[in-house]
Amino acid sequence: MAQTHSAYTDTETLIRLLDVAEGMPGAVALRERGYDLLRPPPGATVVDVGCGAGRAVAELAGRGCRAIGVDPDPAMLAAARERFPDLDVRPADATDLPLADGEALGYRADKVYHMLPDPAAALAEARRVLAPGGRIVLVGQDWDTMLIDADQGELTRRIVAARADTIPRPRIARSYRTLLTDAGFGEATLEVHTGIFTEPATVSLLEKHAATAREVGAITDAELKSWLDEQHERAAAGRLTLAIPMFLAAATR
Repeated sequence: MAQTHSAYTDTETLIRLLDVAEGMPGAVALRERGYDLLRPPPGATVVDVGCGAGRAVAELAGRGCRAIGVDPDPAMLAAARERFPDLDVRPADATDLPLADGEALGYRADKVYHMLPDPAAALAEARRVLAPGGRIVLVGQDWDTMLIDADQGELTRRIVAARADTIPRPRIARSYRTLLTDAGFGEATLEVHTGIFTEPATVSLLEKHAATAREVGAITDAELKSWLDEQHERAAAGRLTLAIPMFLAAATR
């Protein structure tokens, strides 16, 4: 029971962080650009892999798609069903999707592939469920290129690098176009959209990065406090700036 509660608490924290990030104007525009690249006709089946709390599934359904969300995390699926009771969300892994061959005309994975053990297997599964002419869109950040305005430059570099090193595949987003081409997709394109975050709520994202750097021993307690104090002061004074380049790749089955 304690393990379940602990896992659910972690999921709640993740959902709060995602809500902060995904509710910002740049993130909304990026999702809309991804939907446009999918180009699904009305009623088309579109699968959102790693759907989390269901925001994109709901938005795709609102565009007239038969939107299906999949995620391996039961707590995330529970949150999606609570937020959007009419959503079609299912437990599934990226390499074993609950769709028939060629059932989908759209496939979307946002901030997912950096965590996958076998991205090539996931792309093979994407090709299986997509009909000829179907579209795939991958979205993600390069964890080495998070840009934070800070007076403590060397310390900031250590924090960003330490956080990136905890990610299984921190640099995979820069390879999205190559991965899609290698997997047999055609018309592969790659765009970079840089999100600029200046709102005080952005501090919650920076706190997670700094805390992770401390957990892995990359910084000391004193450095953690000093760095976070500066960022909180910047937020209070309207001087906070975080820039995150987001890679958006699209291709055709």
